[in-house]
Amino acid sequence: MHEYSIVAALIDGVEREVSARGGSRVHGIQVAIGELAGVEIELLRTAFETFRERSVCDGASLTIVPVAAHWSCPGCGRELPPGAILRCPDCDRPARLDHGDEILLQRIEMEVPDV
Repeated sequence: MHEYSIVAALIDGVEREVSARGGSRVHGIQVAIGELAGVEIELLRTAFETFRERSVCDGASLTIVPVAAHWSCPGCGRELPPGAILRCPDCDRPARLDHGDEILLQRIEMEVPDV
């Protein structure tokens, strides 16, 4: 259940950003999660509901953007289709994962003072 530690780190990062910008309240956050990140989405949502209380994220919504795995050849750059053998059919090199294992905080919707 590393989803709880992921959410704890996520909320810590949000609190740092809010503090750095003089924000007061977070309305929502958006996170991109790769299909190979090893994250159970429903556990992550539950962990967020639990940890957001008594934080700057109290009452904030969580939007999760799924990111599909994308593989390519590091030699010739050929893209490999989903479900393909992870070896380039042209140059026989092992494929490289370009994206699909990430966990990225993409957006924070927060209240900030008028400047």
